[in-house]
Amino acid sequence: MTNRKGTRWMGWLVLAGLLAACAGGTTAPGGAATSAAGGEDKVLNLFAWSEYVPQGLLDGFTAETGIQVNYDAYSSNEEMYAKIKAGASGYDLIQPSDYWVSLMAKEGLLEELDLSKIPNIANVDPSLPYDLYDPGHKYSVPYQWGSVALAVNTEKVTTPITSYSDLWNPDFANRIVLLDDERQIIGMALLTLGYDPNTTDEAELDAARAKLLELVPNIRLFDSDTPSTALLSGEADLGLIWNGEASIAHADNPAIDYVYPSEGTIFWYDNLSIIKGAEHVDAALAFMDYVLRPEASLLITAEFPYSNPNKAALDLMHDTDAEAYQAYMGFAATNPSPEALANAFVLVDVGPATEIYDRIWTEFKTATGG
Repeated sequence: MTNRKGTRWMGWLVLAGLLAACAGGTTAPGGAATSAAGGEDKVLNLFAWSEYVPQGLLDGFTAETGIQVNYDAYSSNEEMYAKIKAGASGYDLIQPSDYWVSLMAKEGLLEELDLSKIPNIANVDPSLPYDLYDPGHKYSVPYQWGSVALAVNTEKVTTPITSYSDLWNPDFANRIVLLDDERQIIGMALLTLGYDPNTTDEAELDAARAKLLELVPNIRLFDSDTPSTALLSGEADLGLIWNGEASIAHADNPAIDYVYPSEGTIFWYDNLSIIKGAEHVDAALAFMDYVLRPEASLLITAEFPYSNPNKAALDLMHDTDAEAYQAYMGFAATNPSPEALANAFVLVDVGPATEIYDRIWTEFKTATGG
């Protein structure tokens, strides 16, 4: 996936108050305060999605622990993986998505976690499907999760939109924004044709290639950073975007709706993992535990409004701000329906077929001029 960049959405959180709460010491499930990191381990080198980690989160962690966080950014899992695979040194903690965790663990690129040093792992919602790619959180802890579905400006698009196939309507010529994301967009074409978005079948992939080329006239732009901007400015009227970007757009213009397509939806799960051979393992573990604290987790959701994997955080929101909780639970982008979840897909590593996906993507982007 590419960059899921957001802006502040939920004005209901008072950052100073939350940071003050966070600074009181890491709270384990049993209620005991635990120290974050000791000794001289006072640096953490974080390699994460660009503009996806709130500065307030980093500042609060540093204020409490004395650990200085150096935040370097990437814009796609592919970029991150290539750099780590090539032997990039100096990083401690990365932010891989779903199947990238299993892929990198299999290749010996990740450290196994000492969960006794991450007691707040108990706050994670057990209903989420993390066992699909990291059973028992052996190599990762959750950060945020979400979906990629259809955002529609209902003031501009009066025809009901229910399906990916609706994007191919010639009425939408030059009106669509798409994520600049290989697996998501090819996955959309595969689902439109009734195929699995993780297929390795060459004939099915070739059909998806042809289907995407038919969509070219309708594409206005690709944008994985802030696709909400195109919808809010009127540059595009509908598109396939991250759920958090849909939340941002909807907050500014309630006419922008988020629709789970009838063919099914690809869901994603972002995580924190420690690089094999990391120099500051204790600091990385302390940061993981800090992020899983309810107050800290809500800071992330406030600034980057995707779905929150932390059940204790949502319980805290429910207990302290009913209006905020209703806003979160009442919008499809942050709280998908049981029907959407029942029709969910999670991307997996397609192995050697990755070369086919790459070729399709290159041809498609070339055809669009992108």
